[in-house]
Amino acid sequence: MDKKTLKELEISACKVRLGIIEGVFNAKSGHPGGSLSCADIITYLYFNHMRVNSENCSDENRDRFVLSKGHAAPALYATLALKGFFPVDWIKTLRKIDSKLQGHPSIQYTPGVDMSTGSLGQGISAACGMALGAKIGGKDFRVYSILGDGEIQEGQVWEAAMYAAAKKLDNLCIVIDNNNLQIDGTVEEVNSPYPIPEKFQSFGWNVIKIDGHDFNDINDAFEAAKECKGKPTAIIAKTIKGKGVSFMENQVGWHGTAPNAQQYEDAVNELKDKLSALER
Repeated sequence: MDKKTLKELEISACKVRLGIIEGVFNAKSGHPGGSLSCADIITYLYFNHMRVNSENCSDENRDRFVLSKGHAAPALYATLALKGFFPVDWIKTLRKIDSKLQGHPSIQYTPGVDMSTGSLGQGISAACGMALGAKIGGKDFRVYSILGDGEIQEGQVWEAAMYAAAKKLDNLCIVIDNNNLQIDGTVEEVNSPYPIPEKFQSFGWNVIKIDGHDFNDINDAFEAAKECKGKPTAIIAKTIKGKGVSFMENQVGWHGTAPNAQQYEDAVNELKDKLSALER
């Protein structure tokens, strides 16, 4: 990846993180930790990889994105707003009555959302259906989905994984946001899904392991996924919960807690300092 593209992605990801903090602070609720951990991956997909068009959300040939870990909606909303799918000011309405930005993504209300999600484990099944539909319909769009590492404790995930491999859905690429924390503690303490790469390999998937905060790693993985034929691809992304806000990083308490006024100010100042350094 060239330096110009890398810098543009880093700037966009920082703005997405600012949007996440803005949303959950104004909502006084939400899930900042897991939104921040997948921010780089969502930023990369929308700003450097997927074929999407904010002026035509229903384009039949667009690539599809399913946020299977639907509680990370603040990351998706911040990205969609930055990409021009709706006004940035909407971010402040997160989770409010009559807002188009509810706590989990809604295809009914939110421009740019391809699938309503929230009940963990179901998003990947919908993504499989989209990918199969593309195959049957002779379409060349690709389908992407992000799952949480706690989410893959759901049995439905593995039913979908088996189905995707059986149907050779090589137009499907999922990302496991492996930040190792879920609402009750580490994923190992709650119900260990490890070893994740070997599990997906045993189900017949092409597996790629990356640093989920390194845009060069991210780019190489998604490009490799496009080249893989006959198998779906699972990208296992090692990430940090709360990434980008120092006092939130690797702290399980930030799974579903909104910052207070002082914490909001501290987080915004930290991110704005980083953004200023990037934009010099």
